[in-house]
Amino acid sequence: MPPAPCPCGLAESYAACCGRFHEGGLAAPTAELLMRSRFSAFAVGDTAYLLRTWHPDTRPRRLALDAGQQWTRLEILGRTDGGLLHTEGTVEFRAHYRHRGREGFLEENSRFRRADGHWVYLDAEA
Repeated sequence: MPPAPCPCGLAESYAACCGRFHEGGLAAPTAELLMRSRFSAFAVGDTAYLLRTWHPDTRPRRLALDAGQQWTRLEILGRTDGGLLHTEGTVEFRAHYRHRGREGFLEENSRFRRADGHWVYLDAEA
């Protein structure tokens, strides 16, 4: 039986996809891959990765995840810039979840920026 696909929605296994970024040896090369890896971090409860990939100007001091919330699916709706040669980019997404048995989703257009050569989450566009 092949391994389950990564929570981010790409076909690779978690270890071959977002898990390699969560381990800390590799950095996501694009804003979209960072967005996907952050969604997967929410799905697997990796708060250390979420804080590590948050821009220092907007990062919270600590982050507590709701144990009753399960992130189930990610849809990428659009993106601007955020590629290998860019310093900023946005990723619009819809993140589906189940919270205490009820289905829902969060829709956001996230802004990303390079800091020290690595993509980090800055904030959500208003």
